[in-house]
Amino acid sequence: METDLHELLRSLRVWSPELTELRPFDPDQAPATPLPLFTSWFAEAVEAGQPEPHTMALATTDEDGRPDVRIVMLHGADADGWSFATHATSRKGRALSAHPYAALAFYWPVLGRQVRVRGPVTSAPSQESQADLHARSTGALAAALTGRQSAELSSLEELRQASESAWERALQNPTEPSETWTLYRLQPEEVEFFQGDAARRHVRLTYRRTAASNASGWSRQLLWP
Repeated sequence: METDLHELLRSLRVWSPELTELRPFDPDQAPATPLPLFTSWFAEAVEAGQPEPHTMALATTDEDGRPDVRIVMLHGADADGWSFATHATSRKGRALSAHPYAALAFYWPVLGRQVRVRGPVTSAPSQESQADLHARSTGALAAALTGRQSAELSSLEELRQASESAWERALQNPTEPSETWTLYRLQPEEVEFFQGDAARRHVRLTYRRTAASNASGWSRQLLWP
């Protein structure tokens, strides 16, 4: 029987009390800078059982000015920025080379929370990029050594053969470099925290970078939901 997409969509609900805990969020108690709040919210998402809380949407603009988005993994967040990695020769790597500015979005439905980050992106030195890769799993290294990300693939058999060869190399040499693997850092200019509310009075708090004369370097502002 053919699925009726619109009927299916109308049957769905968000933030079911059985699955989601909508916690109170007092923006007046938020820290002066966004990173401590992000770290706290991330830890709470992990503690609440959010599957894969480190996955995030990465939005870029390609060489022709067209937007693109995909899911990647967060590799870290500190004073140097929010970091992720990919091949410099991939579609997103080429987009970041053409337009080194991006946006990130995290969604943690178990708490009804979102975090949005945007700002300029820089690439880490090769030594740091390789260290990031080799700190990850053997599978991550094998995938990186398989390479050719975003290139056209003739068949799944071609992928299987290339992947098996890469897995063998990764197991034999856990420190083998992947020359195009690059660690990127997004230095945030704006960070928004969204806390869902059952009465739809969602709380949105945005941080924006300010002039150096500001003690914290950030301003805070509430937004209408």
